[in-house]
Amino acid sequence: MTGLCMSLLAFNSAMVCGQPVRQDSAAKTSFQIADKWDARYDVRADIAMVYGINDAGGHFQQRVNSWQEQGYNVQFMTGSAWGQYKDYFLGQYDGRQHFDEGQTMKDGKIIWHGENVPYIVPTLNYLNYLKTHIKKAIDAGVTAIYLEEPEYWARSGYSEAFKKEWQSFYHAPWQPQDSSAEATYLSSKLKYHLYYRALDTLFAYAKRYSRSVGREVGCFVPTHSLINYSSWQIVSPEASLASLQHVDGYIAQVWTGTAREPVYYNGVKKERVFENAYLEYGSMISMTAPTNRKIYLLTDPIEDRSRSWDDYKRNYEATFTAELMYPSVNTYEVMPWPSRIYLGRFKVEGAEKKQPIPAAYATQVQVMVGALQQMPLSETRVSGTAGIAVLLSNSMMFQRFPTHNGYEDPQLSNFYGMVMPLIEQGIPVQTVHMENLGYPEALKGVRVLIMSYANMKPQSPEVHKQLAAWVASGGSLIYYGKDDDPFQQVKEWWNTEGRSYKSPSEDLFKQLGIQYKAAESRVYKKGKGRVWIIKKDPKTLVMQPDQGNQLLLLAKEAYQKSRVQSGGNDKFQTKNYFTLKRGPYLVASVLADGPSTDPLVLKGHYINLYNPGLPVVHEMVVKPGAQTLLYDLTAGKQDKKDVRVLAVAGRVTDSIYNRSTKLFTCLVKGPEGTHNSMRIKLPQQPRQQDIKLTDQNGNLLRIEDYSWDPASSTLFLAFNHLKGGVSLAIQL
Repeated sequence: MTGLCMSLLAFNSAMVCGQPVRQDSAAKTSFQIADKWDARYDVRADIAMVYGINDAGGHFQQRVNSWQEQGYNVQFMTGSAWGQYKDYFLGQYDGRQHFDEGQTMKDGKIIWHGENVPYIVPTLNYLNYLKTHIKKAIDAGVTAIYLEEPEYWARSGYSEAFKKEWQSFYHAPWQPQDSSAEATYLSSKLKYHLYYRALDTLFAYAKRYSRSVGREVGCFVPTHSLINYSSWQIVSPEASLASLQHVDGYIAQVWTGTAREPVYYNGVKKERVFENAYLEYGSMISMTAPTNRKIYLLTDPIEDRSRSWDDYKRNYEATFTAELMYPSVNTYEVMPWPSRIYLGRFKVEGAEKKQPIPAAYATQVQVMVGALQQMPLSETRVSGTAGIAVLLSNSMMFQRFPTHNGYEDPQLSNFYGMVMPLIEQGIPVQTVHMENLGYPEALKGVRVLIMSYANMKPQSPEVHKQLAAWVASGGSLIYYGKDDDPFQQVKEWWNTEGRSYKSPSEDLFKQLGIQYKAAESRVYKKGKGRVWIIKKDPKTLVMQPDQGNQLLLLAKEAYQKSRVQSGGNDKFQTKNYFTLKRGPYLVASVLADGPSTDPLVLKGHYINLYNPGLPVVHEMVVKPGAQTLLYDLTAGKQDKKDVRVLAVAGRVTDSIYNRSTKLFTCLVKGPEGTHNSMRIKLPQQPRQQDIKLTDQNGNLLRIEDYSWDPASSTLFLAFNHLKGGVSLAIQL
């Protein structure tokens, strides 16, 4: 740094001593939007994903241009299983209607996403149609293609198009999926294949065409988590997308709508939003981490279903806190549909008429988005016992609908039975995808692995060899299951080609050196490791009261006997909260159903970022069921002459501080009509008359609020966001 000037250390400093500096080329934040640019919902992220060729009245090129003109990296998103594709279904594309390609239920009814827009059987003809949309997007100048939500409903599978695909794939006549467990399994595998083929075909085309015009577009899949799709009875390629040559990354689509799906714990079925969101984000990260592909984490200040603003705020804080608990990721889709958030009207508790977003909530949302823009990567860990994981597989989606022989798995309880008794005790449970076991990183640091074949089935015998090798090296494996569900005997690798096992666990136990007939509820040794076999389905651990403690005690024993190093605190402990430190940020969540009802008391010197007034606090009390996000004022190097914007409900650019003249200037932008709050670290308190706000035409603006906190040497300012931004000048 030269003597006269220093750039801000935060919020995208764009100028030093009046000279432009290179902006960070690694875009951290994005949003999806169908509409053209409008200052009222311009949240100032890095990327604008313009949605749909035919959406928002068409005019795709004009919509792209409107965001490009505001300095955005513009990309393209559209649905893979649905979208504004009426021209295809009504015959305008190739002269014939295609409603026979809608996903169809047993009663002959199509599953609709909107008027004349069904959920789609992705035939090759449909893929050719989508290629025309991809070509138009690339020609419009977008830098990436997002094909979102490759979804095939488990309750469908009766359309003529699906029957033709069955014949082509299996070389055998179609079987109605409700006729047997095996037909259900085969139907799900075909649905899985169809969207794998769809994305493989479309992304290969996107890469090929973009290169033909001298460019290279990125290819991304925005998708729900495996946990959510399994819960909602939807089939999607999920972990197998990692093997697609042309996929560059993913968006983890987790938000209030997915996380509020009720789950059982201690015999009670209810919403547990933070816990569910934490597990969903974790499953997406475990799916992608070994591949080293990029992932964005999504959350939403509202949701698709109409609720109250109070409900949205409460659950936004829960999901937002959950996504911050993964310090290996610092790229985010900050929201979908900002026009819906900032221009929409929803209920307010206690009021009859729907209201626009409350001013305080709008400010808080922008503060949180600003925090995402600055959120650092970190090697820190969530507080608690590290190294306990639950095994997942894509085949969780294959057994969800319909049920057979009276065997049911309500609310995906065979999965939640293995996680909720631990996570509600403050144990940060990981998930591991079976499909990733071939990667050395998949089980790195895992001391205890819990699994069951009650809710999923292995797709190849290799996974058993991989699990056996891990146990032999010192891992502790806990297997739950009675192995009596009807999917145990579907025609698969464990009972064909010379194998005749009644269930896949027989092969697993053989690889572990355990005689199956002797396999009963007990512990076995394998090399340096151990295997616990419990002959009961894990759903009983949550669907019945007071059963989860059995798993807790078993996990503790397995943890203490494991010879794998987790790389963290190897002490087994329970608590009623999760905390994580990421650079200057401290995130915390206290469990409503934890082992105690005590609040978490955090003492220090913080800015409360979930309060739009950005107060400086010395003690933060977090009650059960609540979360917090704090900025630690003591973090990092403390330079008394430092100038930093620590928090802002918007985005700061063009920041200059001249140490010689003691003049600080910057430009602040946020959605027009919302209120900005910001807290700035300064060497000394400025006089209020030495703080100037001006609009883009140089007109002086009113400061709505001003205060000084001497203990932290920070200035709080509040003012209204305007189109074109607000210029701030502080003379010290």
